[in-house]
Amino acid sequence: MADDAHTKQHEHELAAVKAATLIESLPWLKRFSGKIVVVKFGGNAMVNDDLKRAFAEDMVYLRYAGLHPVVVHGGGPQISAALKEQGIESEFRGGYRVTTTEAITVVRDVLAGEVNREIVDLMNEHGDGIGVGVFGDGGSLFTGEQKGVVVDGEHFDLGHVGDITHVDPSGVLAAIRANQIPVVSSIAIDDADPDQALNVNADAAAAALAIALGASKLLMLTDVPGLYRNWPDRDSIIDLIAVEELRELLPSLESGMIPKMTACLDAVVGGVGGATIIDGRIPHSILLEVFTLRGAGTEVIPDPSRRTENQNTHAEIGRRGPAVTHDTTQTKGTAR
Repeated sequence: MADDAHTKQHEHELAAVKAATLIESLPWLKRFSGKIVVVKFGGNAMVNDDLKRAFAEDMVYLRYAGLHPVVVHGGGPQISAALKEQGIESEFRGGYRVTTTEAITVVRDVLAGEVNREIVDLMNEHGDGIGVGVFGDGGSLFTGEQKGVVVDGEHFDLGHVGDITHVDPSGVLAAIRANQIPVVSSIAIDDADPDQALNVNADAAAAALAIALGASKLLMLTDVPGLYRNWPDRDSIIDLIAVEELRELLPSLESGMIPKMTACLDAVVGGVGGATIIDGRIPHSILLEVFTLRGAGTEVIPDPSRRTENQNTHAEIGRRGPAVTHDTTQTKGTAR
């Protein structure tokens, strides 16, 4: 009998914890109900089967909780594998993949036919038709222009690689109105030649789409817990950082983190409610960020004097306290 009583008490305690967690999410459900949240899917979560499945579950959960998630993805590892299989060498300049006419066909096929389809299929395990592919070069969702890169003072042509110049979110909005989860691939139409596609950075694509949609939040899945004030001190992770502080910090970041934090900065400057770097190696980290008071990762917020109505409402819900003031004399390697 004593054991039965102890078991029941333990069950009640577990139930109380679950109830407390649900209640903790109430302010966020009220804040984000009916709102658009853009999620950039990348990092280890793209290649680990368990994490891919957990990510799909998170997106479906958000949708049934009343939010409108929009997924933007790249596919670097999958593209590299496909190019290798076809005997096409992968060359990088200044962190960008040189994309030849032969390679761009492979890039499009991988993003649309492999990565996008898998994400959509995983979502549709929880409700047929809830996920839908929306391709960056379909219906001119993304239009871009070719870009080059300067490395050690020398200019290099990157081929079919570009920057986004225009976003037409009508296809994404149509999917949202149909209560679907749009899954968007990071390919653009070349403004100079509409018959050609451009390989665009998925971080930048997510930020551009979030701005065009007037999203309440941008979430960026990465393979790090966030930004650190004093790397490698793992206790120095930054919870909140305002736009101007981030501008000063950017030059000190490692090269791989710069495009992600630049995308967050651009999104917030463009009117998105907030942008957060999240460790995608943790199952269901997105739910921790959206629905708990502690949150997860590093959140970029607008400078107080420049908040829009969308951003002001978002910031007031905060749970992490005031933005952290950083030592902007950091050198490369001290923040990630």
